[in-house]
Amino acid sequence: MIKTLLTRFEQGNKTSAYPVKPITLVEDYRGRPEINWNSTPELMHLCAESCPQDAIDEQKRCVDLGRCVFCGTCERVGEGRFINFTNDFELGVSARQQLLLDDELNQLSINSSQKIKKLFGRSLQLRQVSAGGCNACEADTNVLSTPFFDLARFGIDFVASPRHADGLLVTGPITVNMKTALLKTYEAIPDPKIVIASGACSISGGPFFGSNQLADPIETLLPVDLFIPGCPPHPLTTLHALLRFLGKI
Repeated sequence: MIKTLLTRFEQGNKTSAYPVKPITLVEDYRGRPEINWNSTPELMHLCAESCPQDAIDEQKRCVDLGRCVFCGTCERVGEGRFINFTNDFELGVSARQQLLLDDELNQLSINSSQKIKKLFGRSLQLRQVSAGGCNACEADTNVLSTPFFDLARFGIDFVASPRHADGLLVTGPITVNMKTALLKTYEAIPDPKIVIASGACSISGGPFFGSNQLADPIETLLPVDLFIPGCPPHPLTTLHALLRFLGKI
């Protein structure tokens, strides 16, 4: 016991002060992109052609953050003159449409209703389902349970059984083989419940978009309440989205 107390005294508090205090990520982190729609059509075409995800639609003048894997290819090819990635990790949105960044709609926001805050503001238990992912999103989600992030201090935790859950957090593309398991897990969660799509794969199929091994898009299968883009989403992106959704910030 004395050794434990001495160790705690020497190490101090390792938990992040976010969101009470702002936090800045490393310079190399690619977060919310700034888009210069005054760029030349030739530059836009060059960036669109280089995008491995077809996330840039030069005709509709739109960048789909739901497809984007934040690889930075467009930024490198265009030398940052068309798309420049910032350090802003607050990327979660309430509607899929909000992830389509164009020259008019360029705001990312999460609607926090009084009903959601009343139901889940004090305690939110989530059942996480990997519907066919590479484990990157799952790993960065698990990090939230470590002492630095300490997700439980906000009353948010992950549970093993859907019958003990208030909501479903989906990662990975919705594969044909996982579709039934995903739907059964959703059905097992008692009402009222929420659904969170985390990562480019769960939102749009990610690098597997268009594969015949994928089922229907998640928003056609389940009523999604929160979309968290990224490949994988940074733990702070997920944390901010959850706290904003619950009205804690």
